[in-house]
Amino acid sequence: MIEETHRVARETKVHLGKVMTKLGQRTEQLADSNRQLQQGVVRRKMMEDDFAERGKRHQKSLDESLELQKRLRQLTHRVIAAQEDERKKISRELQDEIAQTLLGINVRLLSLKQEARNNSKGFKKEIASTQRLVASSAKSVRQVGRKIGSL
Repeated sequence: MIEETHRVARETKVHLGKVMTKLGQRTEQLADSNRQLQQGVVRRKMMEDDFAERGKRHQKSLDESLELQKRLRQLTHRVIAAQEDERKKISRELQDEIAQTLLGINVRLLSLKQEARNNSKGFKKEIASTQRLVASSAKSVRQVGRKIGSL
């Protein structure tokens, strides 16, 4: 019976050794898994931090872009206003020039009326002069028109 007890004790010892070996292997596997999980947690934290930093940079870029768009709109409004002012100025110049030319033509026509009564030779000169004035006025109107068109 002692022999039997010794045999069972030896078998139990062998079995215990195998269990302890298996337990050691499992402990190593668990420690390795734990290290891998820790590394994964660290990588995830780094990725989260990187993502947050990128989010901040993207938000900053978006804010800058919106500010630039606002400035561009303001600049565009100022350019349009300046162009409109220039058009008004040119329009006034054109009106003044046409009015002066028409007044000149009217004065010449009155003069022609007087000349027609007095002498026909001077009358022909005045007609030619008035025609040159009309041609000059038409040229001025075209020039101003081109100037307005280039704005």
